Order: sequence, then C-alpha cells, then structure tokens
Amino acid sequence: MNDCLFCKIIDGTIPAKTVYEDDLIVALQDLDPKAPLHLLLIPRKHIDSCLQLGIEDRELIGHIHLVATKLAQERGMAESGFRIVTNTNADAGQSVFHIHFHLLGGRQLQWPPG
Repeated sequence: MNDCLFCKIIDGTIPAKTVYEDDLIVALQDLDPKAPLHLLLIPRKHIDSCLQLGIEDRELIGHIHLVATKLAQERGMAESGFRIVTNTNADAGQSVFHIHFHLLGGRQLQWPPG
C-alpha cells in the first residue's frame, strides 16, 4: 500500500524508533505513548484490520503475541502486568488501517479501557 503510514515505516521511507524487527514484524515506540511502556507491533504484511485476517495469518498473530510478551518481559513488565490491544475500525480507535498491536505497561491500566 503506497499511502499506508505503517508500510512506509516498514520500508524505511519514514523513520521510527524501532525496538525489534524480524522477517514478520516490526516493533517500535509509539509517538504518542499512553503508558510508560507503549510499543506498536506491526506485521510487515499489510492487513487492514482484524476483519481481514485469514486462517493463513494465525501463525503471524501468534508470533506477534509471543514477541509482545518477550518485549514486556525484557522491560520488566511481567510481574506488574501489561496489556496487548488491537483496535478495529474508527469507533474502536483504529486510526491507521494496517493491523497493529499496542503493548502497554508500566502503570495501573484501567478497565474498561474506553
């Protein structure tokens, strides 16, 4: 997608503070953090939202959660807790239509979140 913000970050057109990358995903610091730890985990494959996920994406989504957990543990969030969130469509808060997961931690997170 040539106009997708996250695709441009992944291909290096737009700089970002990357904290992790592999052949499937990129993780970076959120520019507008909502918690002391706020990372975005973005698949390299462009998928608009959860609504476009297919059975072929199950390993990708599992991989994202495993990496998110690893990043949370490395940053000392395992004991106190952390949250992995994805928003789907505008009313849920999705502003970039390339599926991505927020890793949040480092403070008391409220429930319900919205």
